[in-house]
Amino acid sequence: MDFSLTEEQRMFAESARGFAERHLAAGALQRARSDSFPWDVARLMAEAGLLGITIPEENGGQGGSLMDAVLAIEQISLVCPRSADVIQAGNFGPIRTFAEYATPDQRERYLKPILAGERLIALGMTEPEAGSAVTDLKTTAKPDGDCYRISGSKCFTTNSGEAEIFLVYVRFGPGVGGIGSVLVERDTPGFELGKPTKFMNGETWRPLFFDNCFIDRRNLLLGPGGFKKQIAGFNAERIGNTARSLAFGRFAFNLAREHARTRRQFGRPLCDFQGLQWKFADMQVKLDAGQLLLYRAALSADRGLPSPQDTAVAKLFCNQAGFEIASEALQIMGGTGYSSDCLVEYCFRKTRAWMIAGGSLEMMRNRVAEGVFERSFPQRPPRAEAAE
Repeated sequence: MDFSLTEEQRMFAESARGFAERHLAAGALQRARSDSFPWDVARLMAEAGLLGITIPEENGGQGGSLMDAVLAIEQISLVCPRSADVIQAGNFGPIRTFAEYATPDQRERYLKPILAGERLIALGMTEPEAGSAVTDLKTTAKPDGDCYRISGSKCFTTNSGEAEIFLVYVRFGPGVGGIGSVLVERDTPGFELGKPTKFMNGETWRPLFFDNCFIDRRNLLLGPGGFKKQIAGFNAERIGNTARSLAFGRFAFNLAREHARTRRQFGRPLCDFQGLQWKFADMQVKLDAGQLLLYRAALSADRGLPSPQDTAVAKLFCNQAGFEIASEALQIMGGTGYSSDCLVEYCFRKTRAWMIAGGSLEMMRNRVAEGVFERSFPQRPPRAEAAE
């Protein structure tokens, strides 16, 4: 069994790393402190072929694998953590589901500008009463002749402040079979963005409100019965989340290692103290283990859609490992790590968010347990008649 990258994969990773060092290293701290989406980076990445990596060439993408996209997001993260958000939006987020199921007309209207780094697509999934229990969503799509009227709301949508296209989960009818999705443009009548709010990691989000919002039928993505297809595609987004978690942990690890080599206390380098040596040993083990789990999930996805079990295992481990490594790195670096002049505290805040986003660690544990016992464990209470 060979755990090494192929020659082609190594060359691609080196190319992505070289791009990052040439174009992104100098402004890494400033980008992390900016509230704005780095559009200049998005355009550079589009020119370099780093957007739409997994999308077929006939649809305007690069025709690569999910593993290629993972390598890209890793290498970008290790130079400029904030720019990894562009790789996520251009390869792992709702763009993946959209590209998979969009009509030729939808690809022509929306995919081209997204892959050119000119527009963003955001996912409207979570609702005030439908988070982990996403199938409880209440946003409705009601037929109006050949069109639809959308009513409801969404929250916690990444990039909602700057996205111009929203892939919105909606309910056409009762039950899981009644769930599908539509595409909503930012200036659609009846669609409004609420007041901006900041997450702890510095990202801004805005609630989405749909008040009898009129959607042309050609903006229907997946009709009733589309939920399982959407959630299968969502596993690819989880792999992007997972890759960034581990890469941000590695970024913080690298900074802390250099600090421990050069910082002196009591007349000795910090790395001479056994207490810190053990911290680095534990961090290295987590990085190595997480890398194997991440690559297994990505490679299983390249043989089809991502394995829900492999993805859940990788996300659970890497989310926690990335956060714990960033936390330890911050501790090792003391006041320097806690300062906003250092990207370690940025990595700490960002990795904490991914333990919630894309499926909480608790939900991932539920999914892993289902794989262990080869049966589902419904989280809803039993129906009254079933309990009698």
